[in-house]
Amino acid sequence: MKYSSALVVAAASVANAGFCNDAFEEFGNFFCPNPVKQIKYSGLDIAGKYRAVATMDNSGTCTFEDKDYSGPIAPFDEDLTMHFRGPLQLAQVAVYHPSSSTSKRDLPKPHSKRHGHQHLHKKHHEHVHAEKRGDIVSAVIDGVLQTWENNWFGPSTAANEPTATAVAAAVATPTAESDATSAKAATTSAKSSSSDDDSDYVPVGDYGRTAYYNAKDQVADGIVFLGNYGDPSLSGTWDTVWGSSLAYANEDGSGAAASPTILKEGTIADTSEVIIASDKECKGDCGTVRPGSVAYKGFSGPDKVFLAEFKMPISGNSGTNMDMPAYWLLNGAIPRTGQYSKCSCWAGDNASPQQGGCGEADIVEILRSGDTKAKSTFHFAAGTGDSHYFDRPTDSTMKVAVVFQASSSTASIKVLDDDFDFATSLTSDQVGDLVADESDFNLFSLMNFAS
Repeated sequence: MKYSSALVVAAASVANAGFCNDAFEEFGNFFCPNPVKQIKYSGLDIAGKYRAVATMDNSGTCTFEDKDYSGPIAPFDEDLTMHFRGPLQLAQVAVYHPSSSTSKRDLPKPHSKRHGHQHLHKKHHEHVHAEKRGDIVSAVIDGVLQTWENNWFGPSTAANEPTATAVAAAVATPTAESDATSAKAATTSAKSSSSDDDSDYVPVGDYGRTAYYNAKDQVADGIVFLGNYGDPSLSGTWDTVWGSSLAYANEDGSGAAASPTILKEGTIADTSEVIIASDKECKGDCGTVRPGSVAYKGFSGPDKVFLAEFKMPISGNSGTNMDMPAYWLLNGAIPRTGQYSKCSCWAGDNASPQQGGCGEADIVEILRSGDTKAKSTFHFAAGTGDSHYFDRPTDSTMKVAVVFQASSSTASIKVLDDDFDFATSLTSDQVGDLVADESDFNLFSLMNFAS
């Protein structure tokens, strides 16, 4: 979510001043002298609460209730949506989830250095990467992690299918619960929940690719492109109370489409924002949703990997939010109610991004028109930001990995080598390398949420 420029300056100035001894101020933002290739945030296992939207209707009613969260990376274990603002050329996106799990004591924790117009259809085939461990099999099936007892021991058609109970146990995700509703009706109260910091959330073995987009090949698997472009004649809704809801994005990300559409290869304009969610449509199981809005789930779970390849060319435009590209992650509940309205869980009681929101992670964000220094900031009750910055990829694409790792309670943002492959799966060693500290001390920054 992009908030007012005044709030950006205030939040960034408070959060980032003093995280390197020789930081300098530039137009209200603090920067360390040199760019880095990795920023790691540790100490994410801090329990808290945020204001979840309890009810919302078209008359302007919006009520809230407290939702508690806890766990190794809460609240970022809840479903997250990916957001891209232009000028930006998106080349590839991939999302991965662990395909099996084991006990925490079997997985060593990493040590950190201390340093301050095509139509998009839902996939109907299965991506199966199953590994037998005793009698338990885990697999990524149709983009969802599933676990069940395997009783198949020969050529027979009597293989057990995963039961609803087993699937629910395997993919249980803390979200704001509500009674089943339609997208056209006001939704009901969101319930408090928490994430259990237990062995089921520790990744071992391969990570399966659960979502993928390739602009050049026009491949979109397990994802849907959305935008805040609600248009009752196409998709979503609009009114004078809440403005535009989520809608299907058109092929260049500039407005609404009538149905799921693949983002074409090209440049997302300065004034446009494209949202990527999973292809799992909300059916009364996403908490409160704005009546009439298009609504899809994001990517949930305490262990997950987001890969993105993009370029942020200089547009030369000036004005509010012009030539200020950004890539960020939001709690999926925010855009499903009102990303740019007051009816969302983004703000805390004091209307500040640092006072209890449900979670935003700015991955690569330009804070001033035409700047080439990209910042990273986490917004929630324990939020923080870093004065270190990434170089804006103006002339060629950059590949970036964002890894949420429950076993170490960390979130890592790392610039990857140009030849890194967005393959159909990642080994545990590869994921470990994505989280491991950058070997060059001068290109690494470690932040701590508890500081």
